[in-house]
Parts: sequence; C-alpha cells; structure tokens
Amino acid sequence: MLSTLCRRSLSNSLPHSRLLNLLLLAVVLGLALAPFITSGARPLNTAATICVYIVLVGSYDLLLGYTGIVSFAHTMFFGIGAYGLSLGLSSDNPNWAGAATGILLAVLLSLTLALIIGLFALRVRAIFYSMITLAVASSFAVLASQLSDITGGEDGKTFSVPELISPAYELFSSPIFGRQIDGKVICYYLLFFSAVVLFLLMLRIVNSPFGRVLQAIRENEFRAEAIGYRTVLYKIAANCIAAVLATLAGAMMALWLKYVGPKTMLSFEVMTDILLIVVIGGMGSLYGSIIGAALFLVLQNYLKTLMTQANESLIDLPWLAQALHPDRWLFWLGILFVLSVYFFPTGIVGKLNRSKTVGH
Repeated sequence: MLSTLCRRSLSNSLPHSRLLNLLLLAVVLGLALAPFITSGARPLNTAATICVYIVLVGSYDLLLGYTGIVSFAHTMFFGIGAYGLSLGLSSDNPNWAGAATGILLAVLLSLTLALIIGLFALRVRAIFYSMITLAVASSFAVLASQLSDITGGEDGKTFSVPELISPAYELFSSPIFGRQIDGKVICYYLLFFSAVVLFLLMLRIVNSPFGRVLQAIRENEFRAEAIGYRTVLYKIAANCIAAVLATLAGAMMALWLKYVGPKTMLSFEVMTDILLIVVIGGMGSLYGSIIGAALFLVLQNYLKTLMTQANESLIDLPWLAQALHPDRWLFWLGILFVLSVYFFPTGIVGKLNRSKTVGH
C-alpha cells in the first residue's frame, strides 16, 4: 500500500531542479539516519521537530499556497491534536488504545470546528475570514489556559506514554551501529514514518483532480466558479483536510515532548513560525515545507551556538565580537529571513525550479 501511495504521489511531481533534488535527498537521509549520525538529545530533538513541522507546514500550504486561504486558526488544530493525545494518555496505565481514542476524538473535534468555520466564514471576503480565524484561535487559547483541571492551564501538563516508546525501554540488549535502540529512538522513527506517510498523502491530494481545482481557485476563483465548480465546497473541504493534518501533527509533537502547554502548542509564535517556513520554503510547493522546516529549525536551534563560538574566536576584534554576541541571535535570524525573501521571493523551491526552467 505504501509503495502504491509513493508511486502515485510522486508521479509527475518530482522537482525538476537537480540541486533541489539533492537538497531534498540530503534532508530526508539526514532525518532517516539522525539517531545514528548524531549524539546527544538536542540534535535528535531538532530532527523530530523538523518531522512534525514538515506535516504542519505542508498542511498549512494546502490552504495558503494551493488554495489561497489565509487562516490563523492552524495552531488551534495543532493544539487540539496535542491536548487530545495527552488526555488519551492521562491514565495511570497509558496504552495505545487510549492514544488512538484521544487522537480520534481530537480529529473529530477539529473536523467539526473546521466545518463550522468554513460554512460561516469562507463565504465572506478573505480578510474577514482571516480575522474570524484569528478570533477563534485566540478564544481557544484562552479557553485552554482557563480549563486548568483538564489542560493544566498556563503551566501545561506532562503525561506518560506506552512502555514501547518510554525512554527507559530498550529493544535490544546491545547497541546497533553504536546506538542503543531505546524508547526514544523508537518514538523518533514512529514520528519519522508518520511524517513520510502524511507527506505522501498530501502530495497525492495536490496532484489529484481535487488538488488541481484548489489551484484553479487560487488563481481565479471567479473563473473556477464560472466553469461549474462549487468553490465554497472545495474551500471547506481543503479547510477540513488541513485541519485534520494539523491535528495529527499536534499529536506527533505531544508524543515526542510528553508535554502539552499553551505556549508550546497554541501561541501566536507557532503561527508565525509556520508562516515564515512557508515563505522561506516556497508557497504552493509541498517540497518547500521540507526545505523550509529543515533550514529554519536548524538555524533556530544552532544559530545562537554558532554565534557564541564566533564571539569567542573574535576577541581581538571587539566591535565584530559585540555584533555577533549570542544575545543578538534573534536579530541575525531576522536579517537572514529578510535576505532570503529578497533573494528568493518565491521561496527556495520556487527559485530553484524557476532557475531550472529558465535554463531549459
């Protein structure tokens, strides 16, 4: 089944740029081998977050890049998935049945909210829809903070996971390729393969007739409606699909962190990160979610460390050392983002694909 999904999803959808294909191969191989080519908790945590964000950003690109819908409610669905899993595993004996139940209920809640928002809001102008989704997401974040008995309030809540993916579990008595196959490694590969399956599913959606209608709506909604497509129904369907995928991404993040909280799952900072990654990778290309998520999260996690090393090595040049002080890492991250938008206005994927097309 997975091979069939791979073949149908990748048919006629692979990037035409050789450099882009090499970058994608490097990222995928890096993620696939992360437990064996890195050591310590930080690199593996970065790799796991990239896997989650590939799904989260890709699902948002279905709305923004492929359909032209600007929504600020994506973090709400992300949070629903996380809180749903945490509630399913909140018992004294966490098991996979509880996890599946929590995820299923979260998906149903997200579908219901996405359908209601779509029915009442997608008929209005784009700016009004964006404002409505922002209001709904903000209200949900406040509600999650106030229901402290269920959600843990502002402090969030930790929870246990099934024994197979608990850090103390060891699958084999001896290491494999120098790495002990413990519960954390098993959990990582659960996230990795989930991300692969969900990404292939998204590719299949955008390369289907349904996906082509979404792109037609993005280009000219009036023309698509004149041809005979009921554009509102297609936009509602896209909204629901994106919501379900974001919910699953939230469950993946919660499973890895074993923690849920408003700041981690529901804050506007998460929404800002999603928007930045979409712009950096390239709108209207799911491959942009891979490149954008990998680049952004690696910089977010390691730019401060690199600046610390640079600051220490430039002690003879105090003005330059001061400019590269690690406390200014967020400033330089902003500079890098501005430069990426200037040199890659259509995103990295769009620029590389366009360069290849012009070259031909």
